[in-house]
Amino acid sequence: MFHHISVLLQETIDGLNIKEDGIYVDCTLGGGGHSQEILKRLTTGHLYCFDQDQTAIAAAQERLAQISDRFTIIYANFKNLKEELAKRGVGHVDGFVFDLGVSSPQFDDGERGFSYNYDARLDMRMDQNQKISAYELVNQAPVSDLITWLYKYSDEKFAKQIARAIARHREQKPIETTFELVDIIKEAIPAPARRKGGHPAKRTFQALRIAVNDELNVFEQALNDALTLLNVHGRIAVITFHSLEDKICKYTFQEVTKQPDLPRGMPVVPEYLKPRFKKITKKPIVASDEELLENHRSHSAKLRIIERIYEDEK
Repeated sequence: MFHHISVLLQETIDGLNIKEDGIYVDCTLGGGGHSQEILKRLTTGHLYCFDQDQTAIAAAQERLAQISDRFTIIYANFKNLKEELAKRGVGHVDGFVFDLGVSSPQFDDGERGFSYNYDARLDMRMDQNQKISAYELVNQAPVSDLITWLYKYSDEKFAKQIARAIARHREQKPIETTFELVDIIKEAIPAPARRKGGHPAKRTFQALRIAVNDELNVFEQALNDALTLLNVHGRIAVITFHSLEDKICKYTFQEVTKQPDLPRGMPVVPEYLKPRFKKITKKPIVASDEELLENHRSHSAKLRIIERIYEDEK
C-alpha cells in the first residue's frame, strides 16, 4: 500500500486559501494527502494532479474517488504542467502545491533503489519509464560529472575520493546494486569520517537521485510556469526538503515580489511598476515540535507561500 504522511499538511492547506469553485493543481500527487484535503473543499471547482509514479497514481486514484469526482490525474512530470494543463483547456489556476523530494513509499520500497538500507539494482527513477537510471550514471558518467553532482547536490566533502573509487571499480565490472555502491563509498571515505554522524552513503545517494531525475532544473522551470498561470489572489505553496530547492524557491519569490528601483522622491509608485506578487510567508514555515515527533522526515521541511496580487501588464 502506498502510504505517505504529508508534511506541513494543515499549514499548506490553510495557506492556499482554497475557494470552493477554484482550479487547483497538486504538482506532486504522491500518496494524495494534499490532494485529498483540497478536494474536500471543492464544490464546483476542479483539481489536477501530476505524478510520474504509477504505484502512487493507482493508490491516490482510489483514495480521491471516495471524496468526489472533481479531479483529474495526469501521468507526467510536473515540468510539463503548462503544456498538460493547456491540453485540458486550463490557462488560469487558483492554487498550486509542490511537495518536493521523494515520498516515503519510494524510499521504503527497496526495489526502487532509492535507499542505501536495501539491496537492490541501482535505479532511483521517479518515472520508471525513464531511460536513464542511477545504474547508467554510476557506470557511464565522466568522473568530473560525478564530482560535480556530489559537491553541488549534497555538499559531499569526499566527492573526489568517492568518484575516483567508483571509476576504479567500474573498470573491473559494472556496479549493479545499492549495496555494491555503499561498499565503494565506505571504502573511499576515511574511517574517522565514516564514524561521524549519519550513514556514509547518504549524501552520495541524495546527489545521484537529484541527478537521475534532474530535480532542480525541473522544479525551477515548473515554478516559473506556475507563476505565469496563477490567477489574481491565487497562491503557490512550496514544501522543500533540500537547501538547493529552498534556495531556488526563495530567490524566485524574491525576484517577483521586489520593488523596482524608483527615482528618489517619487511620491506614489505607478500601478505598472508595482510587483505582481506578494509573499504570504516572510520566513519559511517549519514543522511544529509535535509534527517532528510524529514524522522524522519533517525535520528539514520548509514551506513558502506566494500570492498574485496584480495581473501582468499586457
